Amino acid sequence: MISHKLCCCVSILVAPFLAQLASGDVLWQECDNSRNYTANSGFQSNLKQLSTTLPTESSSSPTLFATAAVGAIPDTAYALSLCRGDTTNASACGDCVANAFRDAQQVCSYNMDVTIYYDPCYLRFSNQNFLTSIDNTKRHIMPNGENVTSPAATFDAAVGVLLAAVADYAALNSSRRFGTGVEDLDVSTPRIYAMAQCTPDMAPADCRSCLEGIVSVMPKHFSRRQGGRILGLRCNYRFELYPPFSDSPLLHLPAPASGVTPSVDGDGGGRRNKPSTILLALAVALAVVSAALTFTIVCFCVRRRRRQQELPSQPYSGNWESVPNINLPMLDLSALEVATENFSEGNKLGEGGFGAVYKGSLADGQEIAVKRLSQGSAQGIAELKTELVLVAKLQHKNLVRLIGVCLEEHEKLVIYEYMPNRSLDTILFDPERSKHLDWGKRFKIINGIARGLQYVHEDSQLKIIHRDLKASNVLLDSDLNPKISDFGLARLFEGDQSKDVTNRVVGTFGYMAPEYVVRGHYSTKSDVFSFGILVLEIITGRRNCGSYNSEQSVDLLSLIWEHWTSGTILEIADPSLASRSSVPEEEILTYVHIGLMCVQESPADRPTMSRANAILNSDTVSLQAPSKPAFCIRACTAGPEPRHGASQGRGRPAVVSPNEVSLTELVPR
Repeated sequence: MISHKLCCCVSILVAPFLAQLASGDVLWQECDNSRNYTANSGFQSNLKQLSTTLPTESSSSPTLFATAAVGAIPDTAYALSLCRGDTTNASACGDCVANAFRDAQQVCSYNMDVTIYYDPCYLRFSNQNFLTSIDNTKRHIMPNGENVTSPAATFDAAVGVLLAAVADYAALNSSRRFGTGVEDLDVSTPRIYAMAQCTPDMAPADCRSCLEGIVSVMPKHFSRRQGGRILGLRCNYRFELYPPFSDSPLLHLPAPASGVTPSVDGDGGGRRNKPSTILLALAVALAVVSAALTFTIVCFCVRRRRRQQELPSQPYSGNWESVPNINLPMLDLSALEVATENFSEGNKLGEGGFGAVYKGSLADGQEIAVKRLSQGSAQGIAELKTELVLVAKLQHKNLVRLIGVCLEEHEKLVIYEYMPNRSLDTILFDPERSKHLDWGKRFKIINGIARGLQYVHEDSQLKIIHRDLKASNVLLDSDLNPKISDFGLARLFEGDQSKDVTNRVVGTFGYMAPEYVVRGHYSTKSDVFSFGILVLEIITGRRNCGSYNSEQSVDLLSLIWEHWTSGTILEIADPSLASRSSVPEEEILTYVHIGLMCVQESPADRPTMSRANAILNSDTVSLQAPSKPAFCIRACTAGPEPRHGASQGRGRPAVVSPNEVSLTELVPR
């Protein structure tokens, strides 16, 4: 019994020591003293919650990478952690991240923005949202070891070749965005070892670009040095004369040439080389670089040829970050370049936060719309995967049809049917074009949107919440039939799970339900709220977020409620409707009534889409009197809202939300 108690006590005392060994010494920390929090504050509470959940998420992730955000602005705590790609013990990864939280709060007491690095892992937390950025400019340079003396040019060239090869491997051949390698040299310096890593959420092209940025400064900071490393939040590398990683290297480069013997000089000095030695060193360096370039070009050509041979006959089933359960036609990049005239400006239909959309025509004459995700858009990867999974499985006449996809040469392209009348907002809010939208056409558009929304909520095998339903995401075909598009922000829910909570609110101001904006709660009733806004916009021809007249800026809901209570609702109908004697006033009043029911403050007071459809298609269903609509937003900025994380330096004021609402404005086809 005594022995058992003694073992328990020893375990309790030794556990913190073993945990510390898992992370080792702090390599570097960066404390932002300009932003501090206080004890027992909301930020400290959110940070404490992160410190308990993020280590587990890191250790349970196949890529040993995790990001999270907890709480509401201004106390939101954002965090990112990454363990080294050769880590085989997941619990050690979690221990390292847990220690990082503890040490960060000790060495940078009460700082709201801290970055801390260990050899096996690193962590950053902040009250500012840095998670959508792939910026790597904040980096720490750590030379290691003594200098090599002769020939320095050969050694530096060999290090450069090895780092370039390891960076390529990390970017292109590893789900963990991690690579290791070894290069043979000579008797005096037998081998050089290197490793490189990016955060796994980066696209291959972004990872390669990030690593190129820090490898390019190697000669400036590490020339002739036996080792060195650059620590960055998004990418890092290290080289040494011994293996700085576990297991066998993933790459093995042969010796570049013989006859040159580097040696170690303890005082960092060196002896002058004879001219013949210098020329030999330069020749060897050029030979190494030339051989490496030739090898890279050959591999690239072989890989491209294989891909071109395989893609036409096979649907996409590769491991592009494991896109699940889809079977889509793959279109050749060359065919899409011809169809869009090499993505010419003349064929561009619009551009948004994730990239541009181009009109094209395939060889068989079929017109298409090609959404081209920008290569620098890291945030768009998850949204593209969502669209591929969802839209490929959704088949309804009021949903845009997905034709195929192209994932070739770092391009990410999604191909849809072309909608000649583009999006609803381009007609509805245009004073001239809206004159062609008589009540019959508006009636058809409202009912089509309602049917499509009921399908994704209740009738499809996948139960989906769109989360960004708005006029610019409703496309119109040649007969003005509406089709809902842009499922990049959609969420799945299963069985009876009709609502959920998110830490990152995404969508567009003016269309989002109050419970979503304030608390992050979303459900099918969130989409019903957006549908109600659309109905009221279609009837009035006015945006929910915009100026009503030159003297007063009033949001649409406040305006409609004012006229509804005074019995003058027809006065704010679209002027093109008011000027026509054949407009059925009772139908307009009914549709306004339905719109108001959909924008009630409590989700329980809003109808389901099947109920809304029943009301829209029946003359006998009675409606209860609506209450005042949910929050009436005043002084909104007219026009499209900037996407969260996008550049806002175009002379347009940024839209600010108390809950850091993430915005989308992808101009549809």
